[in-house]
Amino acid sequence: MGQIRTLVVDDSDFARELIVAILSTDREITIVGQAKNGQEAVEKVRDLKPDIVTMDIEMPVMNGLEAIEHIMAANAVPILVVTTRSDANTAYAAISKGALDLVVKPDVNLEGAREFIQKIKLLSKIKVITHINGKRAIRETKVIKPPVFSGTTSDRVVAIASSTGGPEALSVVLSGLPETFPCPIVIAQHNSDGFIPGLVEWLKRVSKMKVKVAQELETIVPGTAYVSPSEKHMEITAGKKIAFKDRHPSDIYRPSCDMLLSSVALAYKAKGIGIILTGMGSDGARGMKQIREWGGTTIAQDEKTCIVFGMPKVAIESGCIDKIVPLDEMSGKIISLVAGSAVYNI
Repeated sequence: MGQIRTLVVDDSDFARELIVAILSTDREITIVGQAKNGQEAVEKVRDLKPDIVTMDIEMPVMNGLEAIEHIMAANAVPILVVTTRSDANTAYAAISKGALDLVVKPDVNLEGAREFIQKIKLLSKIKVITHINGKRAIRETKVIKPPVFSGTTSDRVVAIASSTGGPEALSVVLSGLPETFPCPIVIAQHNSDGFIPGLVEWLKRVSKMKVKVAQELETIVPGTAYVSPSEKHMEITAGKKIAFKDRHPSDIYRPSCDMLLSSVALAYKAKGIGIILTGMGSDGARGMKQIREWGGTTIAQDEKTCIVFGMPKVAIESGCIDKIVPLDEMSGKIISLVAGSAVYNI
């Protein structure tokens, strides 16, 4: 088995040493170099040709965002942003510049180390392409005319499950929906604790709809996307309110996509629309199955446009998916389902 050649970039000597120490415990990973600023990172990617780069954001000389842009334009390589919660608002901009995913700097504990190593192994296998000025996947040529809902509301709901690669996918989906979208959207995106507010702030900048961190007991309303915090699992009650469930120490996924989707199936029956986007693992497949069993509609992102074709693949193979849709057509498909007519040419 080939070694995963890794370049570690961080201006903190301690942070670099910690990341190197964690990754060096796995025999499949080799540290080929370290860099203490973005300029060094750009040069070492060119010279060392690593399989993956871990990238800090706030650094001297050249920051992480600039480095990512230079690297993805000249020597494209998988990049995992490794940052602190205080940098979360800025760090999500790295996704639009070509980084694959974002994680909190790993803690010195066995569970955190395992998750970090697993992420490195997964992302290192992804084939990336040259990325100039961002990779916004929206193709507005697919729009025949702007969707108009005339202020009407719908009794439907859209529930979205996503994981690795999800922030970029969510930005594409939400940016393609109108401000007047006539039903609520509820989202479970796997994430590190404390990072959801940063994701929401970033999504607000690309979305016409209102996007917010979900609050317990609030009633979900049309035109708003509610993102579950990772510290709790989110469900939708029969009264169309948000309810939180405490996490169990053994829970692998946070927040749980299955719990959100299953609750939507029970609360909305045939009016539920389930969407499963890019991500590793199997979370969401059981919830999508329940939405379909109650007569709702289920859609999975296709393999070609997924960063990681894990969650959608499991759902598709379980036989519970009605439609398989490329990411750049997802917004149009959602609009046509809610509007009851083909608003987009899909």
